[in-house]
Amino acid sequence: MPVTGTNQRRAAGRRLTLAKTGAAKSQNAPVEVAAALIFRAGKLLITQRHAKAHLGGLWEFPGGKREPGETYEACLVREIHEELGVAIVVGECLAEISHEYSEKRLHLKFFRATLTSGEPQPLDCAALHWITRAGLAEFAFPEADRQMITKLQRSRSVWI
Repeated sequence: MPVTGTNQRRAAGRRLTLAKTGAAKSQNAPVEVAAALIFRAGKLLITQRHAKAHLGGLWEFPGGKREPGETYEACLVREIHEELGVAIVVGECLAEISHEYSEKRLHLKFFRATLTSGEPQPLDCAALHWITRAGLAEFAFPEADRQMITKLQRSRSVWI
């Protein structure tokens, strides 16, 4: 049967629908984030999000979005250098958490990290602060970090 103009439009409509469906699925893919837990002398480094950023003004563990083809560890080394101007060695993954906000889904991996050179500076964050385990309760964090905060509050051994 020959392809008519109507059949071509229907086929094109199906292709467009499939393309839109595929695009919607990729948009719903979680944002993959690596976060560093950098301890020094019994304190943990946290950073404050810029006021105009998503969840602006809240405190978080430094890190950021993983780029395509990048490992979480490489992402963390890159992000910490860009955000704080320091070099780190990435250690063990302490937690892996998925969280869904109304506007996006996140998949976070939290790694212990050790500073190897430099002193952290707030290059791409509003501020930074070294906190104690008890001090965690004094700062407002994004909901996605809640499980990690609870783990840190309960575990003394992580702070060593």
